[in-house]
Amino acid sequence: MVPNGWEVKKLESLASVERGKFSARPRNDPKYYGGEIPFVQTGDIAGSKTYLKSYSQTLNEEGLKVSRLFPKNTILITIAANIGDVAITSFDVACPDSLVAIQAKESMDVVWLYFYLETCQQELDGQATQNAQKNINLQVLRPLKILTPPLPEQQKIANILSTWDKAIGTTERLIDNSTQQKKALMQQLLTGKKRLLDKSGKRFEGEWEEVKLQSVLDLMRSGLSRKLENENVGIAVIRSNNMGSKYTNNVDLKYWYLDDPQGANVSNYILDDGDLLVNFINSLSQIGKACIYRKNLDVDAIYTTNILRIKPNTDKVDPIYLYLLTQTANYDSYITSITKPAVNQASFTTKEFGNLKFNLPSLKEQQKIATVLTNADKEIELLEQQLADLQQEKKALMQVLLTGKKRVVVDGESL
Repeated sequence: MVPNGWEVKKLESLASVERGKFSARPRNDPKYYGGEIPFVQTGDIAGSKTYLKSYSQTLNEEGLKVSRLFPKNTILITIAANIGDVAITSFDVACPDSLVAIQAKESMDVVWLYFYLETCQQELDGQATQNAQKNINLQVLRPLKILTPPLPEQQKIANILSTWDKAIGTTERLIDNSTQQKKALMQQLLTGKKRLLDKSGKRFEGEWEEVKLQSVLDLMRSGLSRKLENENVGIAVIRSNNMGSKYTNNVDLKYWYLDDPQGANVSNYILDDGDLLVNFINSLSQIGKACIYRKNLDVDAIYTTNILRIKPNTDKVDPIYLYLLTQTANYDSYITSITKPAVNQASFTTKEFGNLKFNLPSLKEQQKIATVLTNADKEIELLEQQLADLQQEKKALMQVLLTGKKRVVVDGESL
């Protein structure tokens, strides 16, 4: 049902809809590239917010001759690969034919149209054809039906959603700043450049001891190699995809039998809450990744053969402190040095991993460092939850405002 005063119109009646133009040229060919004309590609759109403010390539005057320049405040939409990503240009741009330029008519609010098109991504993707990659064409975009309110209502809706976008952007910046501050703090605390205060208010003192990882562990063992089941046949299995940035998750869990058909003692592989897990057989991008096992609702789990289970000697090293060491540049550098690349998966040996050296303060100083950095993490996690809430609220608001289920107040009167 069309809301009172609204109309269903085709996109081509609200804006010019034209495909970008740039014939295929060798990448970075100096005959066409390297000038001062912004050349926007699909990846630039996917990584942008409402307004496109950066670009990864430029054209020169020769490049412009085989392309076309679109003015500021043009909506660009991707029509290949990731279909339906949108952004509004904040400068004149040229673009390839994998993008479509939508220039709203003067009777239309460009920001409102941007938000509306943002809700059409799933619809457009559903009309894609598959050649070398998924794509749509102008015959799909131009007749796209748009539920269109009068201009004053468009402008009010755009202002409301833009306010939400500003709040989201502010929160994202706070997360970035807090993350950078935490990284700087880690660098200072985990190297001893900055010493914290103990319970008595005195700064920690004393030399740190250089140790090998293997000397502060009670256990380092890889898991079971089995063809896992999708159904719960006995016990959950933690795989690499269950290893988050800090803790394990339970996304797409697989399962194995408590009574192993191949005779292994499964109980030897049951994880304890707080165990450190490390990828030691994986892709180069994931090798060495570490996280802390978090038990879910008292449900036991084991782990796969490409993961090392590490149980620290808590008389020597704090588990959280040990995890924090795996987030440092020194750790990354050491993992790179011991990793053996392969066609399918890279790997390193447990012996090599156990030879990792680091400087260790007293247990009490470790615990204080772990507490300070954990509190910094909690602040970031709180901001991330606020961001998720804002994004969900904006999504819900778009659903009611852009369909007319909830009408906005224009010129002091309720519609």
